[in-house]
Amino acid sequence: MRILSFLLLAGAAWAQGDGWTDISPDASFSQWTRISIPPGKAVRQPSQWKLDPAAGTLVCEGDGGHEMLRYNTPYKDLVFHVEWKFTKLPDEKAKYNSGVFIRNDAEGAIWHQAQTSPAGGYLFGNTPVNGVVQRFNLLPQMIENRVKAAGEWNTYDVAAKGRTITLSVNGKVVNEYTQTEVLEGYVALEAEGYRIEFRNIRVQPL
Repeated sequence: MRILSFLLLAGAAWAQGDGWTDISPDASFSQWTRISIPPGKAVRQPSQWKLDPAAGTLVCEGDGGHEMLRYNTPYKDLVFHVEWKFTKLPDEKAKYNSGVFIRNDAEGAIWHQAQTSPAGGYLFGNTPVNGVVQRFNLLPQMIENRVKAAGEWNTYDVAAKGRTITLSVNGKVVNEYTQTEVLEGYVALEAEGYRIEFRNIRVQPL
């Protein structure tokens, strides 16, 4: 309930424009860094990330390999607000895939992801547990699948406060991870083989 309360308060502030910072890339992408997944490899050129000024969106073409686009400023407690949609494909069995990250390390070896896929929005990641990096996956704990079909816009609010990370999908909390040992990190967006658009990329420190 505590996390839900601060997400609702954050949503009210968003409506009023209070406390939010727009971190959407500009044409130079100077505040963002491309990082390969897994880390340590060179990213492909040219970049698969671009701006669509007419639509006001950040576009990932999904044709440049598996990577993340990381915002260069770390945060402690915050809400990361992102709206996204996949470009719909004629293949009804397309396994659309991407993600929204919070509290990553700089290289992307430690990460906490809000999955974006037809299977729903849920939290998973590689994170220290008692000091040892391990994988966690909260798909089985997802309250409900609130992700809309490809071609429709979705809203994610990923919140980190203390040891708790919470995911709200289209206005409702669906997942919560309460044991993170990472109390500061970077937000990022994922490229994983499918064309996806993002808009209204904002943060609100808590």
